[in-house]
Amino acid sequence: MLSPGGGRGRLGVLIYHRVLEEADPLDPDIPDAATFDWQMGLLAEEFRPLPLAEGVAGLARGTLPPRAVAVTFDDGYADNYTVALPILRRWGVPATFFIATGYLGGGRMWNDIITETVRRWPEGEMDLRHMGLGRWPLDGEEARREARMGLIQELRYRPLEERERVVEGLGAELGGPPSPRLMLDPGEVRALAGAGMEIGAHTRSHPILSTLDPDRARAEVAESKAHLEEITGGACRFFAYPNGRPGEDYGPEHVDLVRAAGFQAAVSTAWGAAGRETSRFQIPRFTPWNGTPRGFYLGLLRNLLRGRGPRAGDTRETLAEHA
Repeated sequence: MLSPGGGRGRLGVLIYHRVLEEADPLDPDIPDAATFDWQMGLLAEEFRPLPLAEGVAGLARGTLPPRAVAVTFDDGYADNYTVALPILRRWGVPATFFIATGYLGGGRMWNDIITETVRRWPEGEMDLRHMGLGRWPLDGEEARREARMGLIQELRYRPLEERERVVEGLGAELGGPPSPRLMLDPGEVRALAGAGMEIGAHTRSHPILSTLDPDRARAEVAESKAHLEEITGGACRFFAYPNGRPGEDYGPEHVDLVRAAGFQAAVSTAWGAAGRETSRFQIPRFTPWNGTPRGFYLGLLRNLLRGRGPRAGDTRETLAEHA
């Protein structure tokens, strides 16, 4: 009833970032392998998992099957290949991987430097007043989670160069970030594509586009697309806005430049399920972070009742118009 298919069809697009072998108490929202396995099993048994391209085309033509869902990953973490891919293949669930190309082959995203610095900091207090970042108690796992999220929120909207400089200094406080590689390398990106997964762009350095000047924003979008096409030898058709909140992290001008770069469609992080009247360049995404199959299932159903994504005024080009 909520996702009948055809012209009234709704496409639920799920968003993930990482899948860990074991749960991380510092970031409990990241699913571990066992959790991700039952989630994909539930999708395979109760819904109709589709490649994002097939879902977008089905919406445009009014031929979407009932209970359609698409799975996406952002950023380009190595565990997408080592942990998530075998589970996806086991259940026959396709996925789209949006890659921030500047971190391929050994890079580390700024929020991960914060996470690992907080994880390794000695028990007691994290005094960062000399960096203008205040003092953070670290007396237990809950305090460390609060410190991690507080620092991420403090730095999220700083200008890109300032944020990178502060985070590099933070990582150096304990002798630099730990050595384990977090991000995909180009060969693993090719392997994902070779396994039938879609590879999409997520800019080069994962900036908040609304904080950049127009030329820098255009370069971030276009260069990530070109790099991924060079790696995979195929077209990069889809784009994900970093952070992804419409009107805050990106605006109509960024929708325009994504369109001009030649992408077929783009996804946001606004909640909801896409319909034929959804903007082709602002497809909503949502994942219910619930620890039980029942809660996860009900969360997906509730999301189908939400609106069908952001409206972007003059930049709006609906999926129906693209048929």
